[in-house]
Amino acid sequence: MGLKVISSAKEFYNLLRSLQEDESKESCIYEEDIQMLKMNGDRIPVLNMYCGSQPVFICEKAVPKIDEPDDQPMTETSNCTDNSADDDDTNALQTELGPQPLTIMKARQLLSLYTISQNANVPAVDNNPPLHPLWVRCDMSDPAGTTWFGAETVCTGNKVSGVKLYSVTCKGSTVDKRSLITLDELKQEHKKRHPQMAIKGSARFCLFGSNVVENTVIESQSSVTVDFKWSHVESILETPPLSSTATLNIKVANGDMRSPMYEMYRELEFLQTLADGLRTGETEWMEPLESTSAVNLTKAFLEELQGTAKTLQDQAAKTAETTKVKTESENPIFNSFLERGDLDFVEQLWVRMRKSVTSFQDIGDCLKLVTEALRYGDIKPWIHRDSSSSLSKLILQSYHQQIDHVSLTGVTPVHMLLEMGLDKMRKDYINYLIGEELTTLNHLCYYLSTEVDVQEQVIRLRKLHHLLEIIVTCSTFLGLHYDRLFLLTQSCLQHYKTNPYDEEHQFKLQIKPALISHFYQKEQPVMWGAEVSSGHGPREVRTSVQLSDRPLVDHVIFETDPNETVNGDSKDPAFFSTMVCCSLVNFT
Repeated sequence: MGLKVISSAKEFYNLLRSLQEDESKESCIYEEDIQMLKMNGDRIPVLNMYCGSQPVFICEKAVPKIDEPDDQPMTETSNCTDNSADDDDTNALQTELGPQPLTIMKARQLLSLYTISQNANVPAVDNNPPLHPLWVRCDMSDPAGTTWFGAETVCTGNKVSGVKLYSVTCKGSTVDKRSLITLDELKQEHKKRHPQMAIKGSARFCLFGSNVVENTVIESQSSVTVDFKWSHVESILETPPLSSTATLNIKVANGDMRSPMYEMYRELEFLQTLADGLRTGETEWMEPLESTSAVNLTKAFLEELQGTAKTLQDQAAKTAETTKVKTESENPIFNSFLERGDLDFVEQLWVRMRKSVTSFQDIGDCLKLVTEALRYGDIKPWIHRDSSSSLSKLILQSYHQQIDHVSLTGVTPVHMLLEMGLDKMRKDYINYLIGEELTTLNHLCYYLSTEVDVQEQVIRLRKLHHLLEIIVTCSTFLGLHYDRLFLLTQSCLQHYKTNPYDEEHQFKLQIKPALISHFYQKEQPVMWGAEVSSGHGPREVRTSVQLSDRPLVDHVIFETDPNETVNGDSKDPAFFSTMVCCSLVNFT
């Protein structure tokens, strides 16, 4: 083998090794026009099937420099770089253009250098430690339509004993199922390289998410999909059998107007507005839901309490009934799920104020009316025994005609109102979760703690709200049984004890296909796959085909079937086809 090739392989290896070992570096430039990226494989759909979350190298065409002077000195052939401010223009152009592929010939050359650098049997090549897998974007210029080439080391102990070579080929969308690869053709493709085989199927269906109404896509940030896996595949695009294993992927965003939790979300947003005002000193007030001013609503509420001659408990029942939350959507599901009929005085005051205050002055004026009424004994309101807000403590003191002086200046009124909202909303969530027997108070201690500062209390309340959005979505729209909802609740509670708030996180839940069969058996999958495999462990090789409703590759432009409508609203769905072939090359 030529010394020049071996020298190039060594140089390529040293470049990748440097990038692999330096955690602060995410990219390298090779030969001035090729960019090497280090990332997790699950960030790219095609690679996720084979690499999961393990680190990989992505090789692509580098974006040209912007307005670079002609007299600038030449750079070195290989140069590792950090993400610095100097790359801002290049990064912006990269975002605009998207990732750029290399030619098929160049991609093959890079895979050859990678393979040679890992083969200890090649003269003058050291017994190098294994590198991360290498994947190269290709421009689809060959007859097969190759979009990716990949290489992955195979180790025996600590020694590299071979590599797996991958090729990914793609076809544009088609509604003609006759043009799709058949199962026999997939098996024959695998047999060209490997004897003996097992075959598995996989599919993904969307159970809840964006809708198409009158040829218009109504986007949703929430989605529930289900992944199926099964053996003994008999035909392409077959419906997953009831013997499949099924996993729900649940991603729910707060604020979806279709959600029964929407009004609760609006209440939480007002709470967040108060918390942000305390933290930053600036507040963007929400549009009031009541036409009557906050001060007048508070006065009317106090007069109502003063004028009644009933007992305290009867008074509470009456006012709770007359102040029921009138949701803008009048959503009956929300009312039955979360609205309580036992709101105490502080909670009823919160309901009125959160729908009407538009300034810090409003809050101070309302609370001044209440504290004066308490001080002069004009009202004797009842409150829940476990209420913890500052106003609740003043009410308890008023029972004994001893009220501490409270200076309603500065941020004190906002802090008091924020406490009132936290107290009320925590009880709302407890009422649902405990009432539905989805958890116990012991499991909610982290979320209900008042020992942390109010900003942290709001964060934990947002987590609890997100949990309820997930549970209510699965209960209302999917009709999941109690045992599944219970497990999902425990999973969410455990996750959010140790992880930050994240609406993009996908919660997973095992489920029996029979429980959701009515959702998917007459629907088309958003992704369907078949995989033929041979061997075991690190020496396993696979040949697979993925049919999907959108391309799995983002660096080339695909042709679309002329029979396909703009929004995919056709009798037969269109599928993009992605095929991955794998070969094992042994060094020993």
